[in-house]
Amino acid sequence: MQAAAVVDAPAADPRRWVAFIIMTVATFMDMLDGSIVNVALPAIQHGMGASFVQLQWITAGYVFAFALTLITGGRLGDIYGRRKMFQLGVLGFVVTSFLCGIAVNPEMLVISRLAQGLAAGLMVPQVMSIIHVTFPDKEKGAVFAIQGTIGGLAATIAPLVGGLLVAWNVFGWDWRTIFLVNVPIGIIGYVLGWKYINESKAPYKIRLDLIGVVLATVSLTALLFPLTFGRELHWPAWGFVLMAASVVGFIGFIAYERAKQRKDGMPLIPLSLFKSRSFSAALALMLGMFTFTGMFMLALYLFLQEGLGFSPLRTGVTLLAFCIGAFITASASVVALVPKFGRAVLQVGAVVIAIGVAVMLLTVSPDITSWGLVPGLLLIGLGFGMTATPIALFALQEVPHQDAGAASGLINTKQQLGFAVGISVVTLAFFAPLASQGATNVDSLAPQVRQELVAAGVAEGKADELTNAFKVCGSNNFAGTPEAGAAACTTLQNDAQAKAIADRYTHQAAGESFTGAFRTTLYVGFGFAALALLLASFLPRWLKQEEWGAPAEDAAEEGAEDTAKA
Repeated sequence: MQAAAVVDAPAADPRRWVAFIIMTVATFMDMLDGSIVNVALPAIQHGMGASFVQLQWITAGYVFAFALTLITGGRLGDIYGRRKMFQLGVLGFVVTSFLCGIAVNPEMLVISRLAQGLAAGLMVPQVMSIIHVTFPDKEKGAVFAIQGTIGGLAATIAPLVGGLLVAWNVFGWDWRTIFLVNVPIGIIGYVLGWKYINESKAPYKIRLDLIGVVLATVSLTALLFPLTFGRELHWPAWGFVLMAASVVGFIGFIAYERAKQRKDGMPLIPLSLFKSRSFSAALALMLGMFTFTGMFMLALYLFLQEGLGFSPLRTGVTLLAFCIGAFITASASVVALVPKFGRAVLQVGAVVIAIGVAVMLLTVSPDITSWGLVPGLLLIGLGFGMTATPIALFALQEVPHQDAGAASGLINTKQQLGFAVGISVVTLAFFAPLASQGATNVDSLAPQVRQELVAAGVAEGKADELTNAFKVCGSNNFAGTPEAGAAACTTLQNDAQAKAIADRYTHQAAGESFTGAFRTTLYVGFGFAALALLLASFLPRWLKQEEWGAPAEDAAEEGAEDTAKA
């Protein structure tokens, strides 16, 4: 059964909550799939003989393809129908998940992951736009709060779920279950989607801006490819050339879109969206917040698993503190706090994030426990829920329904761009100090290694050789150039006594080095918290709809000020 197309704000429909559940499950699958595969990489490498380059494409290729598709995918929903594009994306996600699960070699898995990212890029932007045109304003706060919390939960528990699926080895499928689990869930969602999701699209005919699609895709590729793969490729010069070229590409894209708007009023991205102070400021804040999130989460994962030796399962359980904090404030901020206090809630959230970062700086150490991390993670989660979750309300409040898909695509692209930038920031904020401190710590521990070797009866000449191998192997591993220290590492591995001693001191050096690198990342986190506080001040003081509870006279006064400035 197919419902009539929605052209403007619909009347309350009790089926909208069922539709929301269906879309939330789809979002959960996407968020989970974006990071769950990281846990299974060792099993994939062992089972298929995948190279390190192929493993990188299996993980980052999905995110890359996903980010490239979002803007175009959102606009396709405006043109051809948001439910139709959502359903097509779900179907594509199911098929590509199945292909990932039955992949017979690394090449097939890489191609299937790229296709899976494209399907997700078609599916995900429809969710926000369908919510925007389906739910009345007074319910959007609760809806976005739930959606944001579910997305955060998926990203947080991905290591836990992935670890369990691989460990359980259901039906002997090993790592393949992390993909195949999407198939029955996606099929159920696809069937129910046709029944419970109302169709909606722009109320007038829009033609797809093909030249705009090409310009946007090429420019995003030039920017995102080096940001996504640069660290693993050791930041080659051509990567910086591509990023510089992307600036030229985006300038050309904007110029073309302006001309397209004047010609027929059908650009890929309606530039009129950026005339809204609320939309523009919200996008800037979103970019800053998700850059912080991408940087912080990657550094935290590395600190916990590589530095402290946490298992993926323990890492996922530890990160639940962040998720619980975000869940508490995500709901409260958009339902109760933002209607009463406006943008001040987001500003307070940025301050709470800074306090959480400070707590972590005071508590992190090489021997910290999961419980010791809870206070800082809980505070950062509380601040994140207050700051990140309400952004969508400010971004969408002035967006016309016919442009909901384009706006949603932009919002989701900003999120992915933020993650990509955050991961690249980790190179400077985490890996650079890790290499420096790792070499220093290895050198400082080398005399103790030599002393134990001699005490164990190793000849002094041999002890000197093994100690030097310890230094070369360890410093290169911390610098991310294991191939340069491979011979030294092999020397240690071939001597059982030396290996046992070296492993113990390497573990000590790792704890100290990863802790120091993570502390450096936390200092950078202060800067992003301050940036979020600044960017939040550019948002309108209140959400303008009276349904949200903003004082009518204040909202009207600010609206008049905005009009005067325009």
